[in-house]
Amino acid sequence: MPKHDHWLSRRDYVRLSAAGVLTGASVPWFESLANAAVKRPRGKSCILLWMDGGPSQQHTFDPKPTGEFKPIKTSVPGVHIAEKFPKLAQCAEHMAIMRSMTTEINNHYDAKYYLHTGFKRVTGFEHPAVGCIASQQVGLPGDDMPSFVTIDAGNDKGNGGRFYRSVPGYLGPRHAPLAVQNPARGLENLNSTGGDTDARLKLLAASEQRFAKQYPVPAVNAKQAAFDRAVKLMRSPRAKAFDLEDEPTELRQQYGEHRFGQSCLLARRLIESGVSFVEVFHRGWDDHEGAAKRIAARAPWMDAAMATLILDLKNRGLLDDTLVVWMGEFGRSPGNGSGHFCRAWSAMWAGGGINTGITVGRTNEGGKNPGGTIEERPITAPDYMATLLTALGIDTHQEFMGPGMRPMPMVDKSAKVVKEVLA
Repeated sequence: MPKHDHWLSRRDYVRLSAAGVLTGASVPWFESLANAAVKRPRGKSCILLWMDGGPSQQHTFDPKPTGEFKPIKTSVPGVHIAEKFPKLAQCAEHMAIMRSMTTEINNHYDAKYYLHTGFKRVTGFEHPAVGCIASQQVGLPGDDMPSFVTIDAGNDKGNGGRFYRSVPGYLGPRHAPLAVQNPARGLENLNSTGGDTDARLKLLAASEQRFAKQYPVPAVNAKQAAFDRAVKLMRSPRAKAFDLEDEPTELRQQYGEHRFGQSCLLARRLIESGVSFVEVFHRGWDDHEGAAKRIAARAPWMDAAMATLILDLKNRGLLDDTLVVWMGEFGRSPGNGSGHFCRAWSAMWAGGGINTGITVGRTNEGGKNPGGTIEERPITAPDYMATLLTALGIDTHQEFMGPGMRPMPMVDKSAKVVKEVLA
C-alpha cells in the first residue's frame, strides 16, 4: 500500500490542526467534556453586539433636543432615539433601552474587562467573561456545535485601545470561544478534503487511543476529547451554519453588505443551530474627533443590520428566547462625544423574553452638559451582569471553584438586578 494511504497528507494535517484535532491548545473549546456527562436543559441564548471603543449615547439611544442628532419618534409612544436610526426606531417595541449605565473606569481595557466579567481588574488574575459563563451554564456539553462563538466584524479604521478577548479563566479552556475571523469565510479549515479522509482519521484515531491508554493523564485525555469533538463537528450537518452562502440573496442584502451586517446574519444562523452565546465585535468607536461624522457614516449599516436581526429572529420564532445586547465599554462625553465618558451612557437590549418597549434610567435634558448626569436609576457593571445572566436563566447566586479551591462568586456581591427589564 502506498505510504500516503497510511498517513494524513500535509493539507489534511494543516486543516485538522487548525480545527483543533491535532492540538488541544489551538481551539480550546474542544477540551475534555468527561466531567459533564449529564446534559443541562438549555437556557436562553444571547447575541452581544460589542461596539469596541465606546459609542456615543447622545448620537444613538439617548439623543438630546440640543444635540447634533435630533430625536425621532419610535414605535413606542414617548420613546425617542437618534434620527440616524429610523429602522431601529420601528423596532422599539422589542427593545429595552438602558440610559443610566455607569462605571468609574474611563480606561478602555479595564472598562472592557469590567463589562465582560462584572469584576474590576485589579491583579493578573482573570475572571471568566460572560460568554464563557453562558457556555458553562446553559450550553450543551455533548453538542456538535460550540457553546460560545466570537465573530470579528472588522474595524472602521478607528481607535479603541487594547482589544479585550473573552477568556474562561478558572472555568477551564473548554469554555473559551471559537473565533470566526471573517463572517464571509465562516469557519475555515473545517471541511474534509477528500474521499480517503475517513480512513486516515481512523488510523490517526487508533494511534491517539493507544497513546491515551499508555499515558492516561488529564492533558492526554483532553487531547483525545479534542480530536473526537473536532471530527464530530467536521461530520456534523449543522456545521453548515457557518456558511452564509446558504442564505437567500434578498435576506443577505437586508442585513447589508457591510461586514457588521454579515456578522449579524451569521450570529442568527449560529443561534438557530444551537450555539448559546455569540459575540459580534466591531472596533473603532473611540471617536476623539467627534462622534457625529463617524456615526453618520456607520448608521446606515448599523441600522439595517440590527433592525433586520431583530425582525429576522422574531419571524423565525427565536426572539423570545434570544437576548440581543448592543453596547460598548462606556459612552462619550456630552456635546460632540469626543471624550471617554463612563458616568452616564446607554445600552440597548432586545428580545430575550424581557420587558420591552421601555427605557430604564434617565439623564438630564438641559443645563451645561445635557446627558452628563444620571437623574434616575443608575445601573452599575455588576447590576448589568447580574441582570444579563438572570435573563438567560442562570442562577447568579452560584459560586465557581477558583485557583487553590477558592470559592468565587458568579457576580459581585454589590450587584442588584434591574427588575424593570425582567419579565
